[in-house]
Amino acid sequence: MAAKSRPTAADVARRADVGVATVDRVLNGRAPVRKETADRVREAAEAIGYHAVPLIRHRTNARNVRNVRLGFVLQKGTDPFYQNVATGLRKELSSRLDVKGKPDIVFVDDISAESLGKKILEVGSRTDAVAFVAIDHQLVVLAVDELNLRKKPVFTLLSGISASGVTGYIGLDSRKVGRTGAFIISKMAGAKGKIATLVGSHGYLGQDLSEMGFRSYFREIGEEPRLLETIVNFDDPEVAREVTTRLLDSHADLAAIYDAGGGQDGIVQAIRAHSSGQRPVVVCNDLTDATRPALIDGVISCFLCLPIEAFARAVIDEMVSSIIGIRAAAPNRTLPFDVIFAENLPA
Repeated sequence: MAAKSRPTAADVARRADVGVATVDRVLNGRAPVRKETADRVREAAEAIGYHAVPLIRHRTNARNVRNVRLGFVLQKGTDPFYQNVATGLRKELSSRLDVKGKPDIVFVDDISAESLGKKILEVGSRTDAVAFVAIDHQLVVLAVDELNLRKKPVFTLLSGISASGVTGYIGLDSRKVGRTGAFIISKMAGAKGKIATLVGSHGYLGQDLSEMGFRSYFREIGEEPRLLETIVNFDDPEVAREVTTRLLDSHADLAAIYDAGGGQDGIVQAIRAHSSGQRPVVVCNDLTDATRPALIDGVISCFLCLPIEAFARAVIDEMVSSIIGIRAAAPNRTLPFDVIFAENLPA
């Protein structure tokens, strides 16, 4: 006799005579649902033994609305990508029905370990939970350990660190991102010519893993000799412009560039300005309004993108859950990433 299957959100929706999207809104507390409808969803979930009944009860009890202070330490405030992330976090927190508050977002231009460690400790001390993007360094680990002693939930975003006190990581599977970049380049650039790899810093474990994944793919298909030594560009457009120009000057057979970090604007400037007219295949991270024209006219071939809306939802969800104790935070929450070419460019 087959075991009875676990009730699903679709079962709850059927029982409550609502759509699955309505059940999702009640579960996630992101959009208004009439009290009568929310109560019907709760009653249906209770009746069939749905596993998320405690969460639904919490969401449907207006008395449980709580003020939360969420802190974020992000990288350079002039970077359009981090501005987009900040906008997504603000929007997601403001849409929640079970909590209220404004995110405390700090941008750090000095990304040295000392500066990051101090800023993480400062923001974490004045908030209920903190999430950050940082290099893996002992000074950052010490800040995390101090917050851990104070029972503050601490989350790493986009790039992990080697600290046992981290509550959870939220981002992408960086190795998979790198291997995807390698796969695309291997198909678009052909079997001849040199391939350059750029990273912002080897201190970012996420970028390090992307580079490792990228190289491992070419090693497995027997084309590792095509890969040039990895170049650090500090996620700085001007440095990226300079190193890309040097690559174009030095390698007439440059077939492709993979940028595992930032600084894409500089790569675009260098390729457009170079007298040779070389157009290597270029794969980068995270499409922005500034780099969109480069994708349209073919200077950049492909973007591997963080889905910012889904990312912001996951971040806020994990942080809020860690504070109000609905459930334990997930230690590792990885999201699928978007692969964007000119042909499927979102409007």
